[in-house]
Amino acid sequence: MNEKKFSLKRRVRSFKFAFRGISKLVREEHNAWIHCFAAFITVIAGLYFQLSAMEWVAVTFAIGSVLAAEAFNTAIESLSDFASPVYQEAIKHTKDLAAGAVLLVAIAAAIVGMLIFVPKIIQLF
Repeated sequence: MNEKKFSLKRRVRSFKFAFRGISKLVREEHNAWIHCFAAFITVIAGLYFQLSAMEWVAVTFAIGSVLAAEAFNTAIESLSDFASPVYQEAIKHTKDLAAGAVLLVAIAAAIVGMLIFVPKIIQLF
């Protein structure tokens, strides 16, 4: 068995790689731009409406889940394109499932947002 000893240097490097991935996602993926814009508007609205701690927990998890799902989707698409540059039905199926997962998480996040913000917006009128 090839067990590696714990290395703080390797752990720090792994964070560097992770932040590089987040940066690449935000810079290059058009759908991530839409998610980031929605997150920005949501945070501004949360500050305006002075969300409770638990509401911030829900919003934070919703935003993080959508962005993580988009990152997984992008990774699956990139790996699929590398593994099979020519069209294959199985790759299409895989990519469709990954995209569907992002949509499911985005719908759930939208529902969380509606549950939190719609009553607050209604109170304004």
